[in-house]
Formats: sequence, structure tokens, C-alpha cells
Amino acid sequence: MQNLPIRKTPLFLFIYLLILFACSNEDKVAILLEDSPEGKAYAKKVLVSALNEHGYRVVEAPKAGTYIRLSVGSEEKTDEGFRLQVSGSSIALRGSDSNGLLYGVLHIKEQLALGNSLQSIKPYSTSAHLPFRAIKFNLPWDSYRRNEALQMHHDTVRDIAFWEKFLDMMAENRFNVLTLWNLHPFNYLTRSTNFPEATGFNDEELDDWRQFWKSLFRMAKERGIETYLVNWNIFVSPEFAEAHGVAEYSIDGQYFSDGDTSGIIKEYTREVVQQVLEEYPDLTGLGISLGEGMGGMTPREREEWVLETVVAGMQAADRPVKLIHRAPFSADLGSGGSTDKSTEVLTRAALDTLDGVEKPIYVEAKFNWSHAHSTPKLVKVHGGPLTDTYWNPEPENYKMTWMMRYEDFFALRWGQTDFIREHIERNTPNYVAGYYVGSECYIPAVDYFTRMEGERDWEYAFERQWLFYQAWGRLLYEPTLDDAFFIAQFSQRYGEDKGEKLFLAYQLASKFPLRLASLWDVAWDYTLYSEGLMSIDPDNVTNLITVEELIQRRPTDPDYVSIAGYVKRKSAGESFEESEMLPLALAEQLEADAMEALSLVEGIPTEGLLSLTYEVGDVEIWSYLSLYLAEKIRAGVALAEYWEENNPQLQEKAIAHIESGIDYWETIIAISEPLYLEMPLVHNNRAQPKGRKFHWKNYMEEVKADLDLIRKE
Repeated sequence: MQNLPIRKTPLFLFIYLLILFACSNEDKVAILLEDSPEGKAYAKKVLVSALNEHGYRVVEAPKAGTYIRLSVGSEEKTDEGFRLQVSGSSIALRGSDSNGLLYGVLHIKEQLALGNSLQSIKPYSTSAHLPFRAIKFNLPWDSYRRNEALQMHHDTVRDIAFWEKFLDMMAENRFNVLTLWNLHPFNYLTRSTNFPEATGFNDEELDDWRQFWKSLFRMAKERGIETYLVNWNIFVSPEFAEAHGVAEYSIDGQYFSDGDTSGIIKEYTREVVQQVLEEYPDLTGLGISLGEGMGGMTPREREEWVLETVVAGMQAADRPVKLIHRAPFSADLGSGGSTDKSTEVLTRAALDTLDGVEKPIYVEAKFNWSHAHSTPKLVKVHGGPLTDTYWNPEPENYKMTWMMRYEDFFALRWGQTDFIREHIERNTPNYVAGYYVGSECYIPAVDYFTRMEGERDWEYAFERQWLFYQAWGRLLYEPTLDDAFFIAQFSQRYGEDKGEKLFLAYQLASKFPLRLASLWDVAWDYTLYSEGLMSIDPDNVTNLITVEELIQRRPTDPDYVSIAGYVKRKSAGESFEESEMLPLALAEQLEADAMEALSLVEGIPTEGLLSLTYEVGDVEIWSYLSLYLAEKIRAGVALAEYWEENNPQLQEKAIAHIESGIDYWETIIAISEPLYLEMPLVHNNRAQPKGRKFHWKNYMEEVKADLDLIRKE
């Protein structure tokens, strides 16, 4: 038999085959799980989706070119951190717990979205700075207030598709707590065994509600998000109130009322709380309020009522539950808000000894009442100043949590990372567990703002405010996160040539509401609406702040000096501290930052890009509001000096500044008119002109009224 010659493979063909083999494997990825508890399963699902979106194929080992190993140090919640290691074709992601693993997967997803390949992702390690990072979300059914701006969201907030997006946003931004608020939630979740009349739904309707809640709580748990129902006291369902002739204020939602402590309400409340907690095992806990619906009761009576009803129902449930205990709103018999040390001492004593719920208890206090986007200094809570009673000595049974209410901007986009970082640095000693971010007068569901038609990158209102949620959530989790991260997010959306300019412009423009709320003493919700430069007047009408009101109003921030105080002290020859913010210096800062923000967005092409049009437009509106306020402050100083000196030149100076401010307001109208619809506003519940909604154009007469006021002087 003749030996056949061995054919040698040409070198170029051998190299080609090697390259082909490599190329055929470089897009193949195997995901290795040590085991598959619920948290890991969802993290793997997110990772597979991200890989597929960016052209990778997930295959079984050993057919892959790249291996990603997912593991968890503990199934118990620890520090929510992760460690990502990359070595050639091997990627190891270890979460300290299930949340940490999910956040590590989301980190990989972000890197792929920024254009990095799997192999080029850099090693990374981090953990949660604060364990409690919450969203406050008011529900539109049995809502705290009744207004078109709230009730319009009913169907959207009942839609699980909305919640899937909202919960995804929360997880991506590292929020890990969802708090859901309304006057009395329980009749929407169950039918009380001994008081079935409290639920007005038929069996089919109630089953629909049950399916909604179970889906919502399950979806949140998958994403590492705890859920709490937070209500006010003392309220029942309208059906219960009518059936038993009790708590009749519950029929039409009158929340400022004397509390009805009838025995039947106590019995019903205990039962329905226990029943809901046992029927919904994925619900983490409840929150209680010692305020509305408790008029006429002393602080001790309020505390005793919630302990005997809501807390007793929690303690009777057949599983562990968590508690949010809101700091009392009133130190007297009223409902308007007040504080004193004796009430804090009483509350602390109850908290220190409270048992039968998971620890720590979270004690919520409103940071600077309803306007946390003001000064990062803690000046007041609901009702007034707070002593150190809650944290001196440091508590063992509970942790403090700051409520960052915002009633100051709903339409305009906002993001100021320096403010958030300073806030966290100032206000998170060991006894603070974290923050809530949310509003009482705004539900971020239906987009009732956008006028322009065209392709947009958002469906729901919260998606418009992507920077707001991203800045708060990511920095509460990791305050050392560099601004380069946020710049990259802008660049990904709008192009690298625009990313840094847009981010810096928002940093500057977003200072306006912070400065206004630091200058203007804030309290409850309607005392300031920054994007409209509005507050309530003595007749309870929400109107544009006048120059005279601006002169007389004391500041929130103790370092800010009012216009009246500045002129009086200057006239008396007093000196000013270097730390004090004087009115004219504030006006200079407002103007300088506004002009720089405008220059950063000037010339950015927005044609055909609806989202970018709004990003630029909002920077411009904030900037011209800053310029308007700067002129109004200068006019106020000149007018106050005119009152002191009776010099006609000062009166003319004030008029000139107001006229400049009018020009700026006209520019705001020109920018906002094509962008924004007229918006229903909860602030306008009061005696407004019939049918008036909010838009800057609707306040032009009030802008010009300052001229008449000064000329009459």
C-alpha cells in the first residue's frame, strides 16, 4: 500500500482558523451561579437581558469565550456591596448579599451601555453608605389631598406596567425602600373578617386589588426593595364611617379634624392591620403618623392610640414586620404643627421600649419641614426646631431617617450633586439610617406637563426627572461617586460633545430653588413653590412673591440675611460676618451662575431631539428665574433703602431693577410657552381665580404689579 503524502495546512489558513475560532467565541458568555435563590435569579435575568442587548450570546459552559461567575457572601442583608474582578475572559462578581449582587450586575449593565466591552470593564468594589434609601410615593386613591393633579393618576398607578418601570428605575439608582402613602390603605387590600362592611368592593373588584398588591410587593422584593404602607391617624374607610356613624371626617377626606377614638375603630384597626400583614407576606412593614385625624388629643394620647391599634396589630401578626414611626407633628392639641422637648422625651421613651417589631425602628422627621431642597442645615422639622433628644444619648432601638420633601419643582428637571453630597456629609452620623425623597403635592406618574409633540425617551413623569432620581439614589448609596459618572450619563443620552456642558449647566441652574428656599422662610407645603416663585399670602391665595414680601420675609438659612435686616443693620453702621450671605451678594451669585449656565447650553443643536429640547429649555428657565430673582432682590434692597432715606433716586433704581426683571419673566414665558402645558397644581386649591392653572404666562400681571407698588410709594 502506497503511503499518501501528508498535506500541510498553509500558515495563513491556520491563522485564519484561529481567528475564526476566537471570533466565534468572543461574543459567547456563560453565566455561572453557585446556587439560585430569588435575588440571584433576578440578577441573572437582568444580566442576560443586558448581554443580549449588546450583542452577546449567553451559552452553557464550556462553550463560551467569557465566563461570568456570580456569587453571594450572605443571603441576609448586609452592606449591599459588591466586588467585581476581571481577568482576561474570566469575570467574577461577588455580592456581599443579594442586593449587592444585583447592584454589581447593574454596574456591568451600565458599563456595556457606555460602550465598554466585557473584557474592558475595570475592577470595581463598593458598598452602601446608608442602609435606608427610600422613595415617598403618595397614592391617588384616598389621597391626603383631593385635586386634579393627584386624582388623574389613578389608572396609571393601578397599572403594573407603570410599577415595573418605576421599580426598575429604583433598583438602577440603588433605592431600596418604597413607601406608599394614603389616609387609610387597608380596605383596598383585604376584607376585614369581623368588619366586612369596611370594604366597599365586591369580591371580583377586591380580587383585582389583591392581585395588584401581590404583584407590586413581589416585583419590589425581586429587586431588593422593601415596601411599607404609611397612613395617617385616625382614619377609616368611608363605608366604615357611614355604617357605624364614627370618624365621619373620613367620608370626604377631611384630614384636619379631632380624632375619633371609639372602641369599634380601635378593634377594627387592630384586626385589619394584622390581617393585611398576614395576607401579604412580601409587604415589609407599616408606617404610622401622629398628626392629622388626631386633633384634640395630647401627644401621650396619640402615642397610646397607635401603640394600642396599629402596633398591636403588627405585634399580633404571624411574621416579623418593620415599623416606620414618624416624629409627632404637634406638641399640643392642634393639627397645625408644633414642637417641644417634652413631646420628644415622651416619644423617645416609647421608642426605646417598643418591642415586638423588627429592629431598628425607623423614626422619620421632615428635614426643614416640607422644603428640604433649601439649606443643608437642619433648621426645623414639622412644626419647628428639634432638640437633640432623639439622638443624645445615641439610641439602640431605632435610627433616624430624614424626609426630603420637595414641593418646590414638579415640571422642571433638577440635579445638584454638590448639594446632595454636602447634605449627606452634614447629616448622617451613626444614628441616621438614611433618607426618603418624595412629595405630598405631586405624583410622578402621568406626564401632564409636556406640550410638544414628537418622539420622546420617556412615557411617565418620573422618567422626565431621570437626573433627580439618579443623583439622589446613587449618592445616597455611594456619596463618593464622581461627577464623571453623571457626565457620562448625559453623554450617553445626547453625545459626548454635549455631556459635560449639560451636566455643568444643571449644576449651576439647579442652585436656584436651593437659594430661594434658603432666603424665604419655609414651613408647610404651600409656603413655597420655587419653580413658580410663589407662596401663599395672608388671604391663603397662592400667588407670586411680591417685592414687598421678599423684603420682609426672614430666611430659612440662619446665615442668610433678609433684605429688611440688611438695610436696617447697614443704616445703623453694623458690621457683617464673613459667613453671612448678604442680599446683594446673593443676587451676584444668582446672576453669575445663570449667565454661565446659559452660555454652556447656548448653541447646543436641539432640532428634532425632543428630549434634548426639554433638557436645554429647563436649564434656560431655571437660569432666567435666577436672573429675575437677582433683579427682584436688588429692587428690594433699593426700595427698603428708599423707605429709610426717602431718596427718589433709590425709588427709580428699584423701578429699573423691576423692569429688568419683567424682561426676564417675558423671556421665561417665551421659552416655556411651546414646552409646557398649563398644569393643575395642588397649591392652587385655595381661592384662585376660577379655572386658573399654573404656567408662567398666567402670572405676568403679578410680575408687573411690583411696579405699581413701588410707584405708589
